[in-house]
Amino acid sequence: MKKFVAALACLSMLGLSALAAKQAPAADYPSKPVNMIIAFTAGGSSDVQARLMQKYWNKYAGPDCPWVFIYKTGAAGMIGFTEIAKAKPDGYTIGGMNVPHIVLQTLGQKAQFHAVDSFQYICQVVNDPQVVAVRKDSPYKSVKEVYDAAKAKPGKIKLGMCGPMSGQHLMYMDSMQKFPESKFAPIFYKGAADQIVAILGGEVDVIFGNMNDIMRSLDELNILGIASEKENDVFLPGVKTLRELGFDMVSDIRRGFAAPKDIAPEHLAKLRAIFKQICEDKEYVAEMIKAGQPHEYMDGETFHKWLADQFSKSEKLLRASGLLK
Repeated sequence: MKKFVAALACLSMLGLSALAAKQAPAADYPSKPVNMIIAFTAGGSSDVQARLMQKYWNKYAGPDCPWVFIYKTGAAGMIGFTEIAKAKPDGYTIGGMNVPHIVLQTLGQKAQFHAVDSFQYICQVVNDPQVVAVRKDSPYKSVKEVYDAAKAKPGKIKLGMCGPMSGQHLMYMDSMQKFPESKFAPIFYKGAADQIVAILGGEVDVIFGNMNDIMRSLDELNILGIASEKENDVFLPGVKTLRELGFDMVSDIRRGFAAPKDIAPEHLAKLRAIFKQICEDKEYVAEMIKAGQPHEYMDGETFHKWLADQFSKSEKLLRASGLLK
């Protein structure tokens, strides 16, 4: 009987300990290294941005919990995103997220995660809009001239994009829905490097490209318009938005950070607070601009709501384009 009572006491103590651990304050979080999963190759834009941010993470989170970079690459980021979704939700594994990649993978590529439901978003850090670009010697000097040519010569104007099922492809599908008389000949490339080589070599007439990638070739390209809500005075001063030019299209690549969906609310709140401090640090912002990274902070809750809205819009667009049943 004494042994039975002792056993019950032990179980009771274990239960209380577990409950106390669950209810323990997050004051000492984080207190050890944090795994940072990067879904793209080392040296790419996502990695460069995260590496830049790491220095400021150390500044605000403290020296005892540095990021440990873990590269889980492949399938346009899907392997890494899956790793984040399935990680232990203890606050010590987070990762970089790319939109619309995760949206398109959820909708059309049988991902093992759901872009909206499988994550808790920490914040957005980058908004990289698409641009319409041609070579310096192109006969087309405006977006209107490009679209007029695609209308006058259906299927003859070659349009280069990364994809398919990329942010640029979404912009192309939006274009087909809104301006059906301008029929381009779409050509897809594995990545931005191939896309830039194609336009510079005359393989295509025009490209939809990420601003961050296009800026490396500004001496050889004309940027005719930017698919953003407002003009970008930092990187492309004087370039009008497509809306200002009469083409109602907004398209971009967003980068942010997320944790597994079941992370403790107090840990998520701490992560969001640290990332907000980083994104408001003037030295960090200056380094982002110097690195050609189009910095734009959005808090985690707002980012999550924005992403849910984009998910709905993308689903409608894919269905209208016949890519979803």
